[in-house]
Amino acid sequence: MDSSAPIPPSAPIPTGVAPRTGGTALVECLAAHQVPLWTCVPGESFLAVLDALWQAQRQPAAAGALGPKVITTRHEAAAANMAEAAGKLTGRAAVCLVTRGPGASHASIALHTAYQDGTPLVLVVGQVSRDLLGRDAFQEMNYERVFGASAKSVVTIADADRIPELVAQAMLVAHSGRPGPVVLVVPEDVQYDLTTAPVQIAPPAAAPTLAPADRDALLERLSAARRPVLIVGGPGWSQSVGDDVTAFAERHAIALAAAFRWQDAVDNASPSYVGYLGLGGSSDLRAHVTADADLVVALGPRLDDPTTNGYRFDAIANRTLLVSQAPGDLGLPPAPAPALAVHASLASVAAALRDAKLPEPAEASGSAKSASRENWRAKLRTAYEQFRQPPAGTLKLDTAAVVAHLREVLPPDAIVTNGAGNYAIWLQRFFEFRRFGTELAPRNGAMGYGVPAGLAAAALYPERTVVTMAGDGCFLMSGNELATAVQFGLNVTVIVVNNGMLGTIRMHQERTFPGHVIATELRNPDFTAYAESFGALGLLVERTEEFPAALARALAHAGPALIELRTDPEQLTPDVRLR
Repeated sequence: MDSSAPIPPSAPIPTGVAPRTGGTALVECLAAHQVPLWTCVPGESFLAVLDALWQAQRQPAAAGALGPKVITTRHEAAAANMAEAAGKLTGRAAVCLVTRGPGASHASIALHTAYQDGTPLVLVVGQVSRDLLGRDAFQEMNYERVFGASAKSVVTIADADRIPELVAQAMLVAHSGRPGPVVLVVPEDVQYDLTTAPVQIAPPAAAPTLAPADRDALLERLSAARRPVLIVGGPGWSQSVGDDVTAFAERHAIALAAAFRWQDAVDNASPSYVGYLGLGGSSDLRAHVTADADLVVALGPRLDDPTTNGYRFDAIANRTLLVSQAPGDLGLPPAPAPALAVHASLASVAAALRDAKLPEPAEASGSAKSASRENWRAKLRTAYEQFRQPPAGTLKLDTAAVVAHLREVLPPDAIVTNGAGNYAIWLQRFFEFRRFGTELAPRNGAMGYGVPAGLAAAALYPERTVVTMAGDGCFLMSGNELATAVQFGLNVTVIVVNNGMLGTIRMHQERTFPGHVIATELRNPDFTAYAESFGALGLLVERTEEFPAALARALAHAGPALIELRTDPEQLTPDVRLR
């Protein structure tokens, strides 16, 4: 919880502001901050806010403008996950509205995702009236205590006149440094109080421009390195940042590795792209980075647990450079201090790299570790291309071939979403991301994320292709949101990988306690009938050769579609079988 977040200066109250309810003021102030999406499960604790949204939809702020896009889901976890996904896609905080107590508790998973993944998000929670606070009233919770460790800030708005100030503060905190979630708690009676306080707009969250001394130090180390790796991704990334970094890397034969679930940071077809670091990634790439690279530059991302395979980068801190817009991610204790830490906006760093020219490193004779950058990059790229080739096999339904087909036929701007589970390993390994903003997945490993994320993508970008991949366990944590997709006409194709088990946990069971299978087997419904019961298209695929036609039919369908893949339960990962 960030108790020292900067507070935007209060604007003077102009004359002539008509009194309106706190609920209306809240909607006005949030909407003024370019909220890309509003989600909710309605509750009695924020009826005044809902009414203000109803009014806003009918009285748009500008001629021809649409009012707030509000999507009602069937569960608060999905509503919050949708808002989190919208923040990932747009870089702007979406708003999720939930009622007190159980509603807020259901939304807590998305708060954890946003906090660990660095996603701006505003969760608005209706609260009991001020006169009931502290009396354990119906569904009352102390949100400062409940969410204090999973949100950047938790603020109770106890005065309608302070709504503009506190909303602006919340937006600034949500977008500053490493972005994250902010919780605004609004007592019910505050929503009905009248206020003339005008809208306040938070100043843009800004990171410093790359300092000349830091630029020179960064370029000097890159120039001296013969086996460098740039790990890419993180807050502040954009298509233009990725283009600039890729151009620099290609010009100087520098290897680019994506941080965990930042594979869309750069074009995976680039000769400089060598794969991703994280769960299910190449063990050879991890070994090369930790043992052979003479310089590792984390260009934007947090060096989190999955990316570093259990913080094993601590051992190479003396040859690691950190560049981040978030000062808190720059190697503070207990992590070892890096060789260089640079706090700067990624846009300014990318611009400096785009225009930089590095002298070629001196060629050294002897061991492979003395090879030039060109040879080093080619070695890693060749290993990546081999890793992403589907292994030969005789599976009746080969998930690797399914993903390879997706890679071939989906347009470059298609948005692909997933949750957590072993099924995601096939997607991460065999798909190829070509543009930024096309990979939508929880870096904290939250199940049930893929379907709500797909709905958010389809709501924000109805003209783009959206495909969600989910395991059978992951899907049924949010599969009821097919009802939401049908109701709001959201065109998403959901691919359910059905192996009748919770595969990741089964894999760990077999490794740690061989043959002791408990709690990981699943009894599933008929997924195609399940989809059709909501009004979606349901298709069954049992053989690899059936998938192309099923995918074509699903993508051509006007509305949500589901393709069930009945896969071999013995095949836990692309490389691991039970027997």
